[in-house]
Amino acid sequence: MSIQSLSVIIILLLHEFESAAVSQSPDFQKFPGYMRPFIAQEFVRKTAYRLSKPLIGDDGRIYTCFERNLFAFESNGSIAWVIPLNYTCNMEIAPVCDDKGKMYLIAENRVLKIKLQNIGNSESAAEVFFGPESTMGGSDEIVGLSISMLSSSIFINIKNRGLFAYLLHGQLLWSAGPVLYRFGYRQGCKRSVTDCYFTSGPVIDQCEASIYISNSEGEIYSLSLFNPHFKWIQDFSAFDKQLVITPGNNGRVYVTIPVRALVFALDASTGNILWQNGVGPLSTAECSPVVDSNGWISIGSLDGFLYSYSPTGVLKKFPKETSLDSVIQVSPLLDCSGYAVYFSQVEMDGKISRIIGEYTYVSAMKPINAVFTMLVPAIGAIYWKGNYPGQLSSLLLGSDLHHFALDERILLAFVAATSEIYSFLICDFL
Repeated sequence: MSIQSLSVIIILLLHEFESAAVSQSPDFQKFPGYMRPFIAQEFVRKTAYRLSKPLIGDDGRIYTCFERNLFAFESNGSIAWVIPLNYTCNMEIAPVCDDKGKMYLIAENRVLKIKLQNIGNSESAAEVFFGPESTMGGSDEIVGLSISMLSSSIFINIKNRGLFAYLLHGQLLWSAGPVLYRFGYRQGCKRSVTDCYFTSGPVIDQCEASIYISNSEGEIYSLSLFNPHFKWIQDFSAFDKQLVITPGNNGRVYVTIPVRALVFALDASTGNILWQNGVGPLSTAECSPVVDSNGWISIGSLDGFLYSYSPTGVLKKFPKETSLDSVIQVSPLLDCSGYAVYFSQVEMDGKISRIIGEYTYVSAMKPINAVFTMLVPAIGAIYWKGNYPGQLSSLLLGSDLHHFALDERILLAFVAATSEIYSFLICDFL
């Protein structure tokens, strides 16, 4: 039986490169594929200054939170500015931006709007866009949000309440729950209406003018940006209920089932399955792929390979050869050209993979080094490589980043932001 067909449990305990391990113990009950990412550097105090999931802005800056503060970093690791928010940021959901200089982020049970043009002057830069203090109300857990400039709207999924579409000036456009009754028939929550709710963040497909979202029963919905009617519903409950949705913006939408290590390509207009293929074991339920401008979908695996599939399902694995002790733990990132992806491989000391029943167990003692790579999957060309420890060490030690405990996804974001020169080479070549 191949690894690709197996359910995956990953128990990967990682220590940092240069200091003692964080004392917190992992909660293995959250997801069978739980792992803790490596820490490149730990701040000397007991409470590590851990940064949230970052956003790479169009201006080349990296935006990320620490507790109740929003930081903007230059690509060289220096702090451009920091503003207080009064609320604690969500660590696992990155901010989003519109094209008018506004940023939106989740903090506690609120959506905050950051007016970037007000930073540095006397006007307030942060305000509550959605929450108990706003005219729109709201007090429940916010699962995710996204923005569409096509409809000038922000979409907010509130646990147990539904999906809400607001115009960017604050007016409610529409709302939708996971069940819709039309012509006497029920759509959505096929097995049970009880305790059925939307569980994923809303995902925007700009080319199809669609929103994709999944529910707690393992169903995926396609909705219009402009109204709450369901275009189609596809049921994946036979595989698992935890799904990761990735828009192709090329007539396809991709669904990853982490616990099964499977990737599906769906027709974006009908929801019909075009192809399905396996990948190596994945690290967490949040490990998501990216789709580049050539239509290739790429995702990293704990077997050390980056799996890239063409729009028709043809597989390429990168690198062609990899160390048995290597793992890829975090989602790859697109570079600003849209054609290349960045990914990171970590070489582990004492990595062991075992197949027991229907599960793959991966364990390791500690990381030795990390290799960051920029490549174009469609042509298999590698444009850049960097190492930590190595030439990337100065990014940590010689900048404001040395004040923070940096995990792999933060490092990868800075690597992507600091390598823009290679993007110009790719644009000229392609």
